[in-house]
Parts: sequence; C-alpha cells; structure tokens
Amino acid sequence: MEHAKQLGELMAKQGIQLVYGGGNKGIMGAVANGVLDSGGQVIGIIPQLLIDWEQAHPGLTDLRVVADMHVRKKIMYELCDAAIVLPGGFGTLDELFEMLTWNSLKIHDKQIYILDTNKFYSPLIKHMHKMYEEEFLYSTVENRITVIHEPSQLMNYL
Repeated sequence: MEHAKQLGELMAKQGIQLVYGGGNKGIMGAVANGVLDSGGQVIGIIPQLLIDWEQAHPGLTDLRVVADMHVRKKIMYELCDAAIVLPGGFGTLDELFEMLTWNSLKIHDKQIYILDTNKFYSPLIKHMHKMYEEEFLYSTVENRITVIHEPSQLMNYL
C-alpha cells in the first residue's frame, strides 16, 4: 500500500494522469488517492456490475461507467500511454496478459512496467523467462516488460 501511495504522489507531481478501473478499495484505490491527494487527475473506468462490489471511487476527476469488463479494458488501453502493474489478483493478471498479447501482436506499442514490490511478481517473471526459453514467446521478456522495484524508478522511464 505504501508503494501504491508513493506511486500516485509521484505521478501527480510529474503531471501524469492516472487511468484505472475506478474502484475505491485496495492497492489501486491507494494509487488513485495518492494522485488525488497530490492534486493530480484520475480517470476511472468501471463496469456497472462492479460498482457495488468494488465501490466506485466517489472523488475521481472523471468516472465512466461502462457495460462490461471488455469495454472497460478497451477504454483503459485507449486512454493510457503506458501500463503500470502493481501486485494484484486474477483481474490484474488478465489485464497484464492482454496488454502483453496485444503488444506481441503489434495491436499497440505501449510500454508495460511491473512494480515488483517485495518480489511479488518474481515467480511470474521467472515463469515468463521459461516460456521464452521453451519458445512460446516471440521475443524476450525484457523486450515487453520493464521491471522496477521502487515507485521512484518509474520516473526514469516516463
């Protein structure tokens, strides 16, 4: 949660607008709050289905309610300039792998960053290297993903 808040504060100070899923809970809620508390702009994209489940963030600059998860991801990808992946669950992995797939297929060329807080993603990154070694990937993991360990490192890239 500390990294999430720091990331949000850094983004706001650098004038980087946050585009995310629109929830008020968990790590992404903390990023959004960090951006907002530091005077930044936040766009949330949330499906109607998740408004009660995730509790839509009431203080966003722009909250867009959409029909479903597919529309949510499409709009988030269209609005973002890059993807920053923080520790999360199945939804986070779904978004990560869709971005990676679209990147591999040249549907987009947006940069993908993983904030590997406390080595949360290290086993997954190791597995992706194995996928490359076994020739299941078109290019190396490093060609698709930049791994950082501290929020401040991201500012070297954005």
